[in-house]
Amino acid sequence: MAYSEKKRENRYVNDLRRYGYGQSLFFDLRRIVVPLGFSVLFLAVVGSAVAGYQSTISEDWLIVAVAAVVGGYMALNIGANDVANNMGPAVGGKVLTVLAAVVIAAVCEAAGALLAGGDVVKTVSKGIISPGPDVSVAMFRDLMLSALFAAALWINLATILNAPVSTTHSIVGGVLGAGIAVGGFGLVNWTTMAAIAASWVISPAFGAGFAALILYFIKVKILYAEDRLTAAKTWVPVLIALMAGAFTAYMLLKGLNKVWHPGAVEIVLLSGLAFVAAYAAARPYVRARVRGLGNKRSDINQLFDVPLIAGAALLSFAHGANDVANAVGPLAAIVSTVQQSGGIATQVTIPLWVMAVGAFGIALGLGLFGPKLIAVVGEKITRLNSPRAYCVALSAAVTVLIATTLGLPVSSTHIAVGAVFGVGFLREFLENPNKRKLRPGHKLNATAEDAFNSRGFRSVRLLVRRRFVFSIASAWVITVPASALLAALIYGGLQLL
Repeated sequence: MAYSEKKRENRYVNDLRRYGYGQSLFFDLRRIVVPLGFSVLFLAVVGSAVAGYQSTISEDWLIVAVAAVVGGYMALNIGANDVANNMGPAVGGKVLTVLAAVVIAAVCEAAGALLAGGDVVKTVSKGIISPGPDVSVAMFRDLMLSALFAAALWINLATILNAPVSTTHSIVGGVLGAGIAVGGFGLVNWTTMAAIAASWVISPAFGAGFAALILYFIKVKILYAEDRLTAAKTWVPVLIALMAGAFTAYMLLKGLNKVWHPGAVEIVLLSGLAFVAAYAAARPYVRARVRGLGNKRSDINQLFDVPLIAGAALLSFAHGANDVANAVGPLAAIVSTVQQSGGIATQVTIPLWVMAVGAFGIALGLGLFGPKLIAVVGEKITRLNSPRAYCVALSAAVTVLIATTLGLPVSSTHIAVGAVFGVGFLREFLENPNKRKLRPGHKLNATAEDAFNSRGFRSVRLLVRRRFVFSIASAWVITVPASALLAALIYGGLQLL
């Protein structure tokens, strides 16, 4: 009797285990199938709507419908990958939840794309190629379609591999590869390509250096001070005003440059006014907040929450205004060949429906797939809090401003991720208690030896995950070649159809 009861009990336990395993598989499958289902539905709606509209006005409706679907696919991937750079630090700093970050970013991205998105875009992606008279309209359409599809595929793969990559570099690589497949290496503007290659180093270096500099200032002037509350009342309003001035200039140069073109004097004047106004508003705000806080660092960190949220929202708005062209620029180029009865224009006007495909595709991709990369940028590279995340956001704006003024091509993705690495390595340097170099020949016991890296420095606390340093850097380096190769292969396949 006892044996049969034990047998029944074991059978019951095994049934529970099988049920739990099956339930976990179901939820894992649902997490994959549901987002994919919504993505397919979005692309189906885009394709059918464009096909129905274009079939009534043009005999080339099929190529436009296919390009619209590929453009929507590209927009989904931009939302899944690129937007994480703006919202990741705020999530990692525990200022926003993932859901709140996704909602804010989706609204700001769509608003930036629709309200301030590029109404005029250079069709051959910033002068990468120069199609001559020997490039027919059919070849040009296949070139742009191949570039768009290749860039989307590469960004999709990078997202799966948890690597935030530059969508601008992806589309540039796609245009490069398809352009070479069409007209050989002579079709490429190699001077522009050299500048883009230089930005692989310039962007993350600028971002890391500036973010580390601001964080060092915050630590020395506020967090390491004996009376942190008094120091915060002095310096936090200045930092808030600095962010306000920097983001005013950033929005004038990048976020609103498609609808308003202010001169240098106007930009300096308005940015200065924003600095003064923000400082005047921040002083009483900080003093009121400080009254209810203690002298602990965790209390002081709360003073950076509101400016960080505002900065992340503005970065998303500017990103939507600028990077929507990466999703729909090639699509607009194909549409222009239909509107101009077979001509190839050097500049095109983006129709509103094309902008809508990009805007809603980016927002949907962010909502469905963005949390994965948000977690990587905000939490897995290094640990962030409000001041560190503030430094990342401010670095992204200031570095883009400096680079734009100097005419340097930089990637906002590389800047933001580089800034995350910068604050992480600065913390590692400042917070590691023993950073002295070992004497040659000095031996360690097994425990101590594990605390030293290969260069002989004490690294008891590694605050930056090295595997992300190498994996992300590798993805950056191969983005242009990978998307170029994919585009060349896709173009070759289209010629066989």
